Amino acid sequence: MPTHNKLIILDRDGVINQDRDDFVKSVDEWIPIDGSMDAIAFLTEAGYTVAVATNQSGIGRKYFTLQDLTEMHAKMHRLALQAGGVIDGIWFCPHLADDNCNCRKPKPGMIQDILDRFQAQAADTWLVGDSLRDLQAIDAVGGKSALVLTGKGKKTLQEKEEELPENTQIFDNLLAFAQYITQEELKPDEA
Repeated sequence: MPTHNKLIILDRDGVINQDRDDFVKSVDEWIPIDGSMDAIAFLTEAGYTVAVATNQSGIGRKYFTLQDLTEMHAKMHRLALQAGGVIDGIWFCPHLADDNCNCRKPKPGMIQDILDRFQAQAADTWLVGDSLRDLQAIDAVGGKSALVLTGKGKKTLQEKEEELPENTQIFDNLLAFAQYITQEELKPDEA
């Protein structure tokens, strides 16, 4: 049997948790968006592997430490588990734009790493994000892009609609995406 892993990649700030213009710097500032933990639970129950890919240049800028980030991610894992969901892995880029790394979205380094790690096909993989660079990162490897209107999503849609990757799907929030994708799963394959 071919290894066919159902994988969903989520951006973090503005998709799973509330975003802040001054960066989410501490566990107290890390506040889930309504319904996002239920969304992760729906995806988990539908058999999806859920990974998070997040640019965290606040580390490079010294706004918060790796320890702070670890605490935020522990909270995210805990809340997902309490809702009945599992986050299978978190990838983050600590670099600044000037570092010219390959992991900072819109570059696809983190995305490719996640695909390799879970032996998933890009063409079958969704990335849910609230900014153009999230969608460009999955588009670069041939995956499917979903824009949510939480976080910076509404602004992204208003200002960058022309630049969105072809076939980008738009959802009010992560919960709406999860409900859509789990419903799609249930539909019989059109012959």
